[in-house]
Amino acid sequence: MSWNPNSRWKFPVIVDNMMNLELLFWAARNGGGEDLRKIAETHALTTMKNHVRPDGSTFHVIDYDPATGAVRARNTAQGYQDGSAWSRGQAWGLYGFAMTYRETKNPIFLETARKIADYYIAHLPADSVPYWDFQAPNIPDEPRDSSAAAIAASGLLELSGFVDDGAVAKKYRTTAVSILKSLTQPPYLTVGTRTSAILAHATGAKPNNSEVDVSLIYGDYYFMEALLRLKRGM
Repeated sequence: MSWNPNSRWKFPVIVDNMMNLELLFWAARNGGGEDLRKIAETHALTTMKNHVRPDGSTFHVIDYDPATGAVRARNTAQGYQDGSAWSRGQAWGLYGFAMTYRETKNPIFLETARKIADYYIAHLPADSVPYWDFQAPNIPDEPRDSSAAAIAASGLLELSGFVDDGAVAKKYRTTAVSILKSLTQPPYLTVGTRTSAILAHATGAKPNNSEVDVSLIYGDYYFMEALLRLKRGM
């Protein structure tokens, strides 16, 4: 369960949790036992089944029946609407499934990461920094999400190293570089401003009017990780 149950959800699970599986894989390798690895892989398989749409876009929240495990609802709480593609949710999925493939070498996770990545790339604007939701109604007059861009750039760099098809691997890496080129200059880079953050123009939860057009710490984190991955030649 990702959030506390409320009048809307009984057992909500968010796509963001794909990022948490890396800790379980690490713990399994460092004395935690094989059960932790199995939990992580099972969670990824369940996410793949219920969060990922056939076209590679993703739902944000799946609500389960805590007694039976049946899906009660599929929602996109921080996106424009339930059927839309919230850009940071896409980035969480892209990164998370690429990481899960790294840890398991199960090809179904690589296939899923590629499907999500292909949707993400196909819906990017010219500067490769997405709007907060790919179907936001007033594009181009909608806020961007630099945090989604940073997460996706780091995930694409890792994913590019797993793909045997040279043209596809090049597409992923080239897109990551294009994202980072945009993020390393204004208006996204905060150089010359008084803020202590690195990136500007991120969006937390626009439907709640929360953290709209701000800096987000996880955007800065994955931006730095992406730059380090690029420097290491990933």
